[in-house]
Amino acid sequence: MSAALPKPDRFETARLEKVEKIREMGLDPYGQRFDGHKPVAEVRPLCPEESGEDGPTVRIAARIMTRRKAGKLRFFDVKDATGRIQLLFSRGDLSETQWELMGNLDLGDLIGIDGVLRRTQSGEVSIFVQELTVLCKSLAQPPEKFHGAKDIEMLLRQRSIDLIYNDGVLDRMLQRSKIIDSVRQTLRGQNYVEAETPVLHAVAGGAAARPFITHHNALDIELYLRIALELHLKRLLVGGVEKVYELGRVFRNEGIDATHNPEFTMIEIYQAYGNYETMMDLTEAIVTEAVQSIHNSLVVPWGEGEDADTIDFTAPWPRKKYADLFRDAAGCDMSDTDAVVALADSKGLETKGKHRDVVVNELFELLVEDNLTGPVFVIDYPASICPLTKRKQDDPNIAERFELYVKGMELANAYTELNDPKLQEELFLTQLDGLSEEDSMAKMDTDFVKALKVGMPPAGGLGIGIDRLVMLLTNSRSIRDVIYFPLLKPEGAPAATNDK
Repeated sequence: MSAALPKPDRFETARLEKVEKIREMGLDPYGQRFDGHKPVAEVRPLCPEESGEDGPTVRIAARIMTRRKAGKLRFFDVKDATGRIQLLFSRGDLSETQWELMGNLDLGDLIGIDGVLRRTQSGEVSIFVQELTVLCKSLAQPPEKFHGAKDIEMLLRQRSIDLIYNDGVLDRMLQRSKIIDSVRQTLRGQNYVEAETPVLHAVAGGAAARPFITHHNALDIELYLRIALELHLKRLLVGGVEKVYELGRVFRNEGIDATHNPEFTMIEIYQAYGNYETMMDLTEAIVTEAVQSIHNSLVVPWGEGEDADTIDFTAPWPRKKYADLFRDAAGCDMSDTDAVVALADSKGLETKGKHRDVVVNELFELLVEDNLTGPVFVIDYPASICPLTKRKQDDPNIAERFELYVKGMELANAYTELNDPKLQEELFLTQLDGLSEEDSMAKMDTDFVKALKVGMPPAGGLGIGIDRLVMLLTNSRSIRDVIYFPLLKPEGAPAATNDK
């Protein structure tokens, strides 16, 4: 049985009394359809420059944020999704009923306003109210102050309050929508087709990640929430959809930190007859156009105060080989097994039973990634850690793969896709030494191999983390700041283990 809601406190009780008073006036305290209202951002520029000069009659719908008295005048500041504006209520301009209705309003209430746009003597853009309509009576007392970690967690749990009362939060989330729309526009402009593929998978393939497991009762089988979009989209390549993408939610049963949430948004894109260089060009186009969707420059701010910096997204971006970056940071070649193991031991990394390239990659993550301020494409990875990637023709030990790094974060990952069904089957069957199946990308997917046998064209494939892209473009240091509802531990539960 679910717990009962707490009894109303004195604030809610007082507001409930006002709800009844509004009903006694023959009005609906929770409002009805309200046509013809304009966004505040469209209304404000219509105000005359001279104080006292009448502007047009306007209609808005907004939430009450502040209020104050001045003799027979009442001033409200109200806010909608586009901005704030001042309301001025004059006793002489309103009927007795309207004045009484105004007296039953509280901070947080949603109201409709019809009135004349005019500047006050102090020059403040204001709506001189002629008619007031209640659209929703709020029963919740607005928070007075936000401070400390506990309040931050409260705001994330009550995201509605965060969006209303914390400046910048709603703007950032609306910027997220613009960024996503820009990504889609870029792809539409290059004739890519958007697809929807299954969220429930029989095989947790396409990435090295731990899946969430569920059970399908009717078929009595285990299924996995998808950890990647890749393998189904490649089936569409086989079927003749030559340019295809999906933007959707992906689920990984792993830790939570500043750049990881177990449920996140990514886009995967595949182009027949392309390769990883094709995907580099596409990545630059997607990201630079997304930057321009919310900024006037390709140089955007990053950090605040003493940490304030910028990110220059002007293309083209540098392309640096994985092996060269490793050598510069580690002081040895990644092919030198003895030197790699010795270095890993000195850094406290476990090496026993692990493939050399796995150790190399752990060292790369430790020594190189944080220093990749970027944007920079890291290209040509060890083939053994890329089981879904085509090898370079002149060196089968190297895979045609890149990762895009910006401010130490991996933003994109791309391959020249492997389309040899026999080699793919072999790689599925041969796990890397020292990796469990759940930690490896090489999971046997017999249906995918069957599709490859039909014939998949040479192709480039690309994945971009949408949440991280939004973080970078909105100067946000935590992924939870750019997700409407990030995953949080239950209230009162001990802190979760972070396995990242």
